[in-house]
Amino acid sequence: MGNWIINHGLSAFILVVWMGINIFLFVYYYLFYDQGPQFEYTRELLGSALPWARAPAAVLNFNCMLILLPVCRNLLSLLRGSFICCGRTMRKQLDKNLTFHKLVAYMIALMTAVHTVAHLLNAEWYTNSFQGQYGPLAGNLSMLDDSSELKTTYLNPTPTLLVFTTIAGLTGVVITLALILMITSSMEVIRRSYYEVFWYTHHLFIIFFAGLVFHVLTDFIWLNPLLQTWMWVIGPMIIYLCERLLRFIRYMQPVSYRKIVIRPSKVLELQLVKPGFKMAVGQYVFLNCPAISQLEWHPFTMTSAPEEDFFSVHIRSVGDWTEDLIKMVENLPEGGQGPKMAVDGPFGTASEDVFDYEVSMLVGAGIGVTPFASILKSIWYKFKDSDPKLRTKRIYFYWLCRETYAFEWFADLLQVLEKEMEERGMRDFLTYKLYLTGWDQSHVNHAMVHFDKDTDINTGLKQKTSYGRPNWDKEFEQVRQENPSSVVGTFLCGPQALAKDLEKKCVKYSEVDPRKTKFYFNKENF
Repeated sequence: MGNWIINHGLSAFILVVWMGINIFLFVYYYLFYDQGPQFEYTRELLGSALPWARAPAAVLNFNCMLILLPVCRNLLSLLRGSFICCGRTMRKQLDKNLTFHKLVAYMIALMTAVHTVAHLLNAEWYTNSFQGQYGPLAGNLSMLDDSSELKTTYLNPTPTLLVFTTIAGLTGVVITLALILMITSSMEVIRRSYYEVFWYTHHLFIIFFAGLVFHVLTDFIWLNPLLQTWMWVIGPMIIYLCERLLRFIRYMQPVSYRKIVIRPSKVLELQLVKPGFKMAVGQYVFLNCPAISQLEWHPFTMTSAPEEDFFSVHIRSVGDWTEDLIKMVENLPEGGQGPKMAVDGPFGTASEDVFDYEVSMLVGAGIGVTPFASILKSIWYKFKDSDPKLRTKRIYFYWLCRETYAFEWFADLLQVLEKEMEERGMRDFLTYKLYLTGWDQSHVNHAMVHFDKDTDINTGLKQKTSYGRPNWDKEFEQVRQENPSSVVGTFLCGPQALAKDLEKKCVKYSEVDPRKTKFYFNKENF
């Protein structure tokens, strides 16, 4: 339990507070409409459907207020910079912004379903009251006109017209359909395989919020002024508009190419220059290529170091957008400039905190090595310049790849670092291990024949490539024994399955005793 609190305590507390507010709002407004004397005649008409419709509406207002904030990237970067003095635990919560965004979206979906069903029952029960099925009182109340004077007596709030012929009904249908499209297109299988579908349908949030405001303005706001949605969402909407304005300004800023390189394994390296651009290690940018799409922005971690006079990204061909970009670059004439590129960022990630730890474990899978390329380059510059501010005493680097040629573009940097550490007598500072997770028997036979060579046949490095996957229990135990009283930051850029495994190891091998080794897990999220 102590280890769990170290790694997840604050996240769990924030989640409990959020859930507690949702429960409070639901229960409070349910009792307000179910027991309030001012709704006695309304309940006579509609029964329990009234509180079941209004309670979810209150929860929806609260969560619609929150849903935009986790995707305000510039706001999060500003907060990350403000939390430097508040410790790494607080800053780690900002790295879980997309997880929180999804949780809020799930709550909105659930409350929308309850709210919609309750309103459908409202319409049916009102019709039954009109037909006299619920007794003479309900029948007489249903015959009253919807004059403004009667509305103040809370007698007959349900429209006498059909649900789909009112503004409230029509906007309710529109925002429900928009929500369904946004949620279904956000499923992992669609988002990974058809990113463009996810990107375009997610912009239905504009229709969702516009419809939401009009829906509530015309749907019984006289029942309780606190349920007016615009009062809840106006602040986040203004913040998000400022966010988009800043993105547009960055979109208009010129970007030039310093160098374009096609690396092995269908990886494109772009070295870009933008006036006034400043970055930190492990940060990422969003790229837009108007020649491919005016609206699509894709995130890429920067592989350059802050000490360099340019910033670089490595782009692997994994979808339509990246394939089109690589084909466009491959067809460029000799010495030709690449297509126009717009850059938004940089934005902070968990890897920014790598130098705040005495010991760091860096784990990259495939192209997920990119943030650690930036970190290792920066370390090389810091050693070269004898930077006295470097707190890090030791780094363990693990890279998992399926193909041998994926190692090629990064092996040169490791060779430079290997030589630098030897010259400075600091061989123990950087421990790196490369793992090949995909191979055939012929490759294994070739490796066995050349096993006695001083350098690895795949990378040319002195550290030999291992075949298979790491034994993480063995690796964590080794790090704990070699650093018995250190705080170890574990950083991953890779698949979710690996993230769950490493997170469990961090909990398992952390000591409750503050004088002993503790592991903190950090993962890149886009």
